[in-house]
Amino acid sequence: MSTEEDDLAAAWGEALETEGTAEAQPAAMTPDSTRVLNQQEIDSLLGFGGGPSQQEEQSGIQRIVSAGLVSYERLPMLEIIFDRLVRIMSTSLRNFTSDNVEVSIDSIVSLRFGDYLNSVPLPAMLAVFKVEEWDNYGLIVVDSALIYSVVDVLLGGRRGTAAMRIEGRPYTTIERTLVERLITVVLADLSDAFSPLSPAHFRFERLEVNPRFAAVSRLSNACILSRLRVDMEDRGGKIELLLPYATLEPIRELLLQQFMGEKFGRDSIWETHLAEELRHTEMSMDVVLDEQTMPLAAVMSLQRGDRITLNTAPGAPVRLRCGEVTMFEAELGRRENRMAVRILRELRQKAEA
Repeated sequence: MSTEEDDLAAAWGEALETEGTAEAQPAAMTPDSTRVLNQQEIDSLLGFGGGPSQQEEQSGIQRIVSAGLVSYERLPMLEIIFDRLVRIMSTSLRNFTSDNVEVSIDSIVSLRFGDYLNSVPLPAMLAVFKVEEWDNYGLIVVDSALIYSVVDVLLGGRRGTAAMRIEGRPYTTIERTLVERLITVVLADLSDAFSPLSPAHFRFERLEVNPRFAAVSRLSNACILSRLRVDMEDRGGKIELLLPYATLEPIRELLLQQFMGEKFGRDSIWETHLAEELRHTEMSMDVVLDEQTMPLAAVMSLQRGDRITLNTAPGAPVRLRCGEVTMFEAELGRRENRMAVRILRELRQKAEA
């Protein structure tokens, strides 16, 4: 019996090995098993698609950890600056690419710098810039789709067709140079956007392709991230602007102000209306005969019937004062049984000097 059992076990083992080999060979020869995914499929699997980003629900622990982050909504002027940046960039990028360019804001969020570095969609180019007046740094990230779109447009690509995305190689010198020119234009627009609030010069420092080499802040520091969408007909991509709160600290008080409007041109209608209303404003004028300095005790002891001697002779000129500003020198007189003054000369320039 033992010999028969051994023979039966050996027969079952050979059958299983034969069946496994027969199933493994077709699976190994399947074309899909050796196919390499392109960058678009990789981005889709990792959640970095070109569609609108969906915020995942945070756990209770993540909400507690992120509770200390300052929301950008507490800086009212910052959103106004980003809105101004979008308008300026739309014009400058049209001139830069000689194409129809539309720039829009996708989102403005607050997050930690370390969390952002872990979520940067690669491949991408990361530009480190320095704000001279604030003595601190920021980051601009240009995604792969926009890089190939800009290169295609600047090098004479056919309009109305999507830019070709090439994977499996590093960016060439030509691509890096063209993207550097694009970032220079964006930084100039960023300087113009901040200029009404505070003069700031955004200077390009270096270009990186590895997020770990673009550390402009501590991983735990809070930052403001603005995602901008750049569309050029059927092409386009995203630009992400990252500003650490430490960079914005020198103008924090200005960013806390409420927006009171900005001036892009001369409004003659409003200017005329304001001038007319100012001309109808009523002002009080005082005629000053004399001024004296008296002790407080003497002032407190004044009673009805007391006389105060003025150091002004009859017919001496008096002064007309509006508020704290002496404006005219005049002489006293009478007109239709009323006291009157006649202006002799203007003293406003002397008072201002």
